[in-house]
Amino acid sequence: MSSVATAPAGSSLLDQKMKKGPGLLGGLIFVAVILGGLAYCGFNIVSDMGHVTMVSVWPYVLLTVALLIALGFEFVNGFHDTANAVATVIYTHSLEPHVAVVWSGIWNLIGVLTSSGAVAYAVVTLLPVELILQVSSGAGFAMVFALLIAAIIWNLSTWWLGLPASSSHTMVGSIIGVGITNQLMAGNNGTAGVDWDQVIKVFKVLLISPLVGFGVAWLLMLIVKGLLKSRYAPLFEAPHGEEPPPFIIRALLVLTCTGVSFGHGSNDGQKGMGLIMLILIGTVPTAYALNHAVGGAQVVDFVAVSDQTSGILTNHIDKNAVMGDPRADVTDFIKTKNFTPTTMVALRELVEDISHEVGLYKELKAVPARDQQNVRNDMYVASAALSIMQKKHNPVFTDQENQVLANYQKKLDVATKFIPLWVKIAVALALGMGTMVGWKRIVVTVGEKIGKDHLTYAQGASAELVAMATIIAADNFGMPVSTTHVLSSGIAGTMVANGSGLQWSTLRSIAMAWVFTLPAAALLSGGLFWVFRHFSA
Repeated sequence: MSSVATAPAGSSLLDQKMKKGPGLLGGLIFVAVILGGLAYCGFNIVSDMGHVTMVSVWPYVLLTVALLIALGFEFVNGFHDTANAVATVIYTHSLEPHVAVVWSGIWNLIGVLTSSGAVAYAVVTLLPVELILQVSSGAGFAMVFALLIAAIIWNLSTWWLGLPASSSHTMVGSIIGVGITNQLMAGNNGTAGVDWDQVIKVFKVLLISPLVGFGVAWLLMLIVKGLLKSRYAPLFEAPHGEEPPPFIIRALLVLTCTGVSFGHGSNDGQKGMGLIMLILIGTVPTAYALNHAVGGAQVVDFVAVSDQTSGILTNHIDKNAVMGDPRADVTDFIKTKNFTPTTMVALRELVEDISHEVGLYKELKAVPARDQQNVRNDMYVASAALSIMQKKHNPVFTDQENQVLANYQKKLDVATKFIPLWVKIAVALALGMGTMVGWKRIVVTVGEKIGKDHLTYAQGASAELVAMATIIAADNFGMPVSTTHVLSSGIAGTMVANGSGLQWSTLRSIAMAWVFTLPAAALLSGGLFWVFRHFSA
């Protein structure tokens, strides 16, 4: 086989297809969906803020700008990442390009709407805890603006070059940049940076997932060849002209495209949600600091579980321990991971303070406006501290005690780690709009420039099956994963298994983007955070 990479056969036909617009009807439907979604989101924002009293228009301006930037990140994520889901169905002629994009957009929407929010708050926990607690301050907004703008700049740069770089890597890199800069600006205070334990945990997933994509797709392709090639040869052939594959193969490819799109919406769609919630909490804490859907019956249950938790913590208190400010002491433990006798007594006092405050007002929406953010911060700190204690096994709780503490922590998270439906719809619309606008560059890279030969049906199905399973599994574990790298590495794995050969120039470019994404995003966000902090000081 020649070492000179050429465009796969049939790419000119696909190029002609991809240049076609969605048509008048498709355009009208697209506009109607966008306008309907915006109207729904606007109505809910107005409803949520109807009882909020603001003495200045500035918070509204800040909220609008911050939301536009956050949704801008999801928009860029849409046309940067979602294109991966449709590449195989387009290059195997299973679906017309614009049909595939619309179909993918629908399942991205469903994925976003059914997401749990676990990935969203997994991203948030990477941030410096003091910036999360002070999100309504200048430092908090500097953090959010810096990491979002840095992520947008890097994603746009790699998209322009047609490189399937990872939005997950970009976001983690941006968070690291903000954390390190915050640490340096705080006088090299070791407690002011990112949570490195969480960063390492997330980075391991981002590192391993492409290897899983390549290895599993390679193995699956070999198994499929061994079992089916002699019986069903068309499965291992490239498409002929514009002819679609046989029905069963076409159904499989559309199914895997659907699964990857759903998984992308459910996983990648959450990466901006947690930051949007920080923005809402920082600008209008009265409306969004606490989950107002938590009513009287749930509060009664919460108070009862709080009493059980307080009793457990009391059993582990050193009688010689002294305490200062409960939240400050527990926050110090979260930053340093250094458990002391003071930590336990402070956490017990914090649990009792939260229980008293919430029980006094019967339901979360009745907590006075001036106290909403304080109660939320106390809940956030208590939940984070319990999580660290249980992971570090210090102190050692019994299995029964751990069950009670886990139940209490779950109730804290229900009260603070929630995502309104309108936020999910806004993110889904941003992803969908991005997909419609910029999908072609990445599709061409994935479909034409990874392997030397055109994708066969078996290769497309194998890569998509592995990507779908990996992304959905990561979402169930609440871990962010790169759709881009899982799918592109999966396609490379199938090319190797099929003996098709790889275009090493493209793979080198993808690998370079993978290597440089994290440090480049970190430098961008760190520099922007430094600039914004000087303006917001």
